[in-house]
Amino acid sequence: MAGVPSDLEKEQIFSMAEKEMEYRVEMFNKLTHTCFKKCVENKYKDSELNMGENSCIDRCVSKYWQVDA
Repeated sequence: MAGVPSDLEKEQIFSMAEKEMEYRVEMFNKLTHTCFKKCVENKYKDSELNMGENSCIDRCVSKYWQVDA
């Protein structure tokens, strides 16, 4: 039947989607670790990020996406 993927094609599509998801999760984890380490002080003074930390994280994430995308 034309247009209906075979079992092998379905398996390949699923495998590619799985690899893409693993790549995205790994990239997100690296981004989170890198930007947090760079922008957030080791001593937590407040329960929320301050303005400087927010700005730093915005810039870091933006640069990370530009380089990795």
